[in-house]
Amino acid sequence: MKVGCIGLGDIAQKAYLPVLTTLPGVELHLQTRTPATLASVAAAHRIPAAQCHTDLDSLLAQGLDAAFVHAPTAVHPEITGRLLEAGVPTYVDKPLAYELAESERLVELAEARGVTLAVGFNRRVAPGYAQCAEHPRDLILMQKNRVGLPEEPRAMVLDDFIHVVDTLRFLVPGPVESTVVRGSVRDGLMHHVVLQLSGDGFTAIGAMNRLSGSTEERLEVSGQDSKREVVNLAEVIDHKGRPSLRRRGDWVPVARQRGIEQSVVSFLDAVGAGKLLSARDALQTHELCERILRDLDCA
Repeated sequence: MKVGCIGLGDIAQKAYLPVLTTLPGVELHLQTRTPATLASVAAAHRIPAAQCHTDLDSLLAQGLDAAFVHAPTAVHPEITGRLLEAGVPTYVDKPLAYELAESERLVELAEARGVTLAVGFNRRVAPGYAQCAEHPRDLILMQKNRVGLPEEPRAMVLDDFIHVVDTLRFLVPGPVESTVVRGSVRDGLMHHVVLQLSGDGFTAIGAMNRLSGSTEERLEVSGQDSKREVVNLAEVIDHKGRPSLRRRGDWVPVARQRGIEQSVVSFLDAVGAGKLLSARDALQTHELCERILRDLDCA
């Protein structure tokens, strides 16, 4: 299977390439416009020069069976659109685009062409979070915080808080009847944002503070007098009277702990089996992100 990896920045190098370069039957082709980065990454993973490309035309000429897009968000629409037009099943690191209209266009293009389009919401298959979907969830609380990193609202919500939004959508146990948004934007920068989703018998609250004093991610689900807590995707603590702690195994790769490996394998398995994947559900997460920006007068 010929697989393209477009964009060789931090997320590609830390999360995706360690998985893609070890999968049997994958002929990996790299593409970036930066020759120095291309050379260093190819050398690190022993990718032959014939499988290295500095432009998308050269990559597409290889007859790809699938592609992963890890380029900056601003160029997602252009790159993803070209891949879909060429009939290449495509996995895009979230988000599809900064603008909802562009995300909608890509989903509609994929559907019109009958081409797979998937968005990398890896937390849905991260082991700790997937286990929370099996737990009573009357109350869901999620925090994803940073240190000294207030940011332009659209970039913060679409590049980072979108993980919280999608995880809440994944875990809510029923239809959402009420959506409430709160936040703080000062001098054009978002300091914190809070999303509350509620329905019949449940409440889900997600928060991000970019001036929290700590880089951390915590998820709690509780109900029926029990609670499951996941800390930094690595520790799972069950509370039922007394806490019981399970840590990530010493030899469990980070990519598996964070759901990257599972996302990559399931995408490529679907492509290999000829199964069509739709980004229509992922689009609902993008729509909710747009509502957050609108409710905070940041749209």
